[in-house]
Amino acid sequence: MASSSEILESNLETAKNQEEKVDLKAELDDNGSLRSNGDYPTGEFEFKKPSAWKSFVVNLRLLTAFPWQRVRRGSVLNIKLRGKISDQVKSRFSSGLSLPQICENLIKAAYDPRISGVYLHIETLKCGWAKIEEIRRHILDFRKSGKFIVGYAPVWHEKEYYIGCACDELYAPPSAYFSLYGFKAQASFIGGVLEKVGVEPQIERIGKYKSMGDRITRKNISEEDREVLTTLVDNVYENWVNTVSQSKGKKKEDIESFINEGVYQIEKLKEDGWITDIKYDDEVTSILKKKLGISEKKKLPLVSYKKYSGVRKWRLGLTGGKHQIAVIRASGSISRTGGSFFEPKSGIVAEKFIEKIRKVKKSKRYKAVIIRIDSPGGEALASDLMWREICLLAESKPVIASMVDMAASGGYYMAMAAQTIVSENLTLTGSIGVVKLKFNFGKLHERIGFNNEIVSKGRFADLYAADRPFRPEEEKLFAESAHNTYKRFRDKAATSRSMSVDKMEEIAQGRVWTGKDAVSRGLVDAIGGFSRAVAIAKHKANIPHHKKVTLVELSKQSLSLPQILFRMMTSAIGVDGSTSSDGVQARMDGIMFEESSLPDPIFNLLKDYLSFA
Repeated sequence: MASSSEILESNLETAKNQEEKVDLKAELDDNGSLRSNGDYPTGEFEFKKPSAWKSFVVNLRLLTAFPWQRVRRGSVLNIKLRGKISDQVKSRFSSGLSLPQICENLIKAAYDPRISGVYLHIETLKCGWAKIEEIRRHILDFRKSGKFIVGYAPVWHEKEYYIGCACDELYAPPSAYFSLYGFKAQASFIGGVLEKVGVEPQIERIGKYKSMGDRITRKNISEEDREVLTTLVDNVYENWVNTVSQSKGKKKEDIESFINEGVYQIEKLKEDGWITDIKYDDEVTSILKKKLGISEKKKLPLVSYKKYSGVRKWRLGLTGGKHQIAVIRASGSISRTGGSFFEPKSGIVAEKFIEKIRKVKKSKRYKAVIIRIDSPGGEALASDLMWREICLLAESKPVIASMVDMAASGGYYMAMAAQTIVSENLTLTGSIGVVKLKFNFGKLHERIGFNNEIVSKGRFADLYAADRPFRPEEEKLFAESAHNTYKRFRDKAATSRSMSVDKMEEIAQGRVWTGKDAVSRGLVDAIGGFSRAVAIAKHKANIPHHKKVTLVELSKQSLSLPQILFRMMTSAIGVDGSTSSDGVQARMDGIMFEESSLPDPIFNLLKDYLSFA
């Protein structure tokens, strides 16, 4: 097997050709999506009306379904979109919304003869724009079946409206909380706080756009940080205006004028065609009854999202492909080892992820692998170990990285090991940079009367002593270590993307890009969601596009009985096992632009050292 240096030299020789190839791939259509070409099929959903025989088989299977999987004919699937949405497949004992299950439910409902339509309740969502885009795409796909999908939104902003306007009809109550005022980015800085309490952060930052260090050391935003946030906000704004204008048949200028007008009256939304009508939930229910030809006195047959998630795809004839593609989902901050038996560590645990990768590599069942990444980064060592295993896997079978809301720093480190990278238009990615830091608590210790004595042997034994600043030789070693980490990251990114180091240096520097911008710079290959990743995986595995495949989820939550009982017990007494919160971040109207996998700022003060995030 070739060494890393040999691979790098080989790739550098073909860098010019590869850059030309990237430019060709980066051709975007009017919707901001990559045009289909021989390399990257679109994976666009095509609704095919079942044949008479297939309908007979499906109906026969539904008659023999278990009681908890039975659905009354003429039912309406009721999905309530609210709060956090995870990219993980949830178990029956887990709460919250799952993006894969939301999308699967809409696909199943399109083909299920028992489902007449969908009633979508939309409220404030806490997720990034990539998940919003995926849901919207599946709403439009569902409409291809000819069934209705009606939205009801009592509380909504730009994200919620982005989903709602994809429905056939959208209603809101007269007292709805809404705002369509535009987009903003907000960055918080704790440099002044640390100064007041007597804590000195010592930071080595590689990459002029790597802003996590700024959040800790500065009292205000830097020009580089402002440049990145401005670009991200511009991209979100442009995407929203373009999509909504197409959906509502309005001019972009009219959309922008409406936003800048600052509308606060719900009547204005109806008058200008932003919503279908002003109705309460019970009134919308009456409208749905009329659609179904049901008497007003009878109850509307609704089936909940949770119950419908238990309906198996095979009963609807939506499985059966002999070729299998493995799906490994990796969400959250990256760490190397897991937690306890009763309370496993959340996020991406490298040792568990690597175990899955190795099993897939050994198995001959899987023709290709899709790694679904939704991560702001984390531990450098863990990211590198996973990168290595993905590289080894890619030597034996096609590996496609499908990025969700965020694949930055360590998240991108994982993705770049795949042969093809797919992202949404507004996936936050890149951030190829390094931040190392140490906190000097000397002044704080002095103020509160705390003393910490160290006995050491070795020139750098107390390098990370928390009660004093670096000595000159220590500061030099600290900086060299950070530069070495960055160099490895940047060079591996260049190798993985078949790009010269100089070219990669131009687009690295710790800068975060949206998926749309990342495509044009060669960091991403194609724009799209999970379905496009599947289509590309089939293509790479030489599976005809019209052939069905079986997607095998290898990251399902599987809790043991003691763990289930433990969670039920802690939930009953109000114990929250979480020890971390959002960390140092910028917020973009619900987009989490996270530069650190550390816990909240108070807990950050206990950390002497941080590798790249």
